[in-house]
Amino acid sequence: MREDGRVSDIDDPDDESQDGDERVRAAFEMEESLEPVSLIEQSRVVIRTGQLMLAAGTASYRVRQAMRAVAAALGVDHHANHVSMTDIAATSHRGRIFRTEVAENTSFAVNADRLAGLDRMRRTLPARTTPEEVNRALDAIEGRGPLYPGVANSAFAGFACAAFAVLNHAHAWEVAAVFIAAALGQWTRRALAHRHFNAFGTTMAAAAVSTGLYVLAIAGIGLGVDQVETHAAGYISSVLYLLPGFALITGALDMAKMDLQAGIQRIAFGTMITMAAGVSVWLFALIEPLSTASRPDADVSSLVQVVVWAAASGIGVLGFALMFNSPWRMAAIAAGIGAIANTGRLLAVDRDAPVQAATAVACLVVGVLAAGAAGRGRFPVITLSVPAVLVMIPGVAAHEALVSLNAGQYTAATAGVLEVTLVVLAIMVGLVVAKLLTDREWASTATR
Repeated sequence: MREDGRVSDIDDPDDESQDGDERVRAAFEMEESLEPVSLIEQSRVVIRTGQLMLAAGTASYRVRQAMRAVAAALGVDHHANHVSMTDIAATSHRGRIFRTEVAENTSFAVNADRLAGLDRMRRTLPARTTPEEVNRALDAIEGRGPLYPGVANSAFAGFACAAFAVLNHAHAWEVAAVFIAAALGQWTRRALAHRHFNAFGTTMAAAAVSTGLYVLAIAGIGLGVDQVETHAAGYISSVLYLLPGFALITGALDMAKMDLQAGIQRIAFGTMITMAAGVSVWLFALIEPLSTASRPDADVSSLVQVVVWAAASGIGVLGFALMFNSPWRMAAIAAGIGAIANTGRLLAVDRDAPVQAATAVACLVVGVLAAGAAGRGRFPVITLSVPAVLVMIPGVAAHEALVSLNAGQYTAATAGVLEVTLVVLAIMVGLVVAKLLTDREWASTATR
């Protein structure tokens, strides 16, 4: 207080508030001057690359590889990252400073065209680039929409499952019913997924639509044709578009690379999705009992049988590849590989070779042919190999095991589960061995 009783300037509350604001601004300016702005920009574009690759469905190893490549091209001194199916943690170092960022992944779809674009960008990075240039490249890749409309995508699923039905010895009317049921089921899955519905619930709903429509279609056919049974060959084929092939196979590759956390997460996710589909399949099977009686091959010459196997295998793989948004050329190459490998597998099994051994050899052939066809980065190997092996999944055998379990026939159920498990393991072993033989960098333990 002044002697005259008035408040001095230094005691004015408004002045104190202004001084406080100025001190805060000064502190922010000091922090900004110390903030490594360029490292922040580099870190952000590196982790954005990883997010796009992970959301497109590739293995965690490839995500880490792409992030390290971008970091090196940006001039980051050292980059370390940890990638699982659901999140990424990355640390970028420059001199004595570093920045760590964490990103979450909530997309579990597969986009083969985007994978190809991102892999091509990784392979063609210049020795030195800037965050702006990488972001422009990523914008162009991310801005590329689906190659095919929703109706076409649903039809591709229908064709793939119809080809499965042919391989499972379904009759002509069953193949037609499978096409309709699978196409509308895929339409349902896309509609729910685009609304960000829960993945487990989406799979259950899509499987319910497919199996329900299939049962109704066969019942309708039965009104005009005597003695039409609902056979597991067509019934199970109608939901095989729901097989989480990318999750299971990339999970196996991650585990073989000793990335156990990412691999276990992917295999757990694939198992969960398979179980979700199995719930709907089981419920409708309770309503409409299915015949699981084995069906012999058609009474045709060996040459005709081989042609049918090759055509059905090729169409099935083509449908799956296009459903994964593969360009036509990529899908056609995958179809050719699948037709060769699966026809050889079926021919070997027909000659009494053990199904597990035949499957492992066939998947080894798929891996080697895919690596050759993808030579020098034309296509990611995974986009060729996964569709080619999906036609080898023993869906009908899995359903027979479930039926036996429900009926209390535990010995038969256990035998069926073991058979399916061994075939799935044979698929994974074949692809892993092919990877060891064809990808020197993947086989090396120098980097994970």
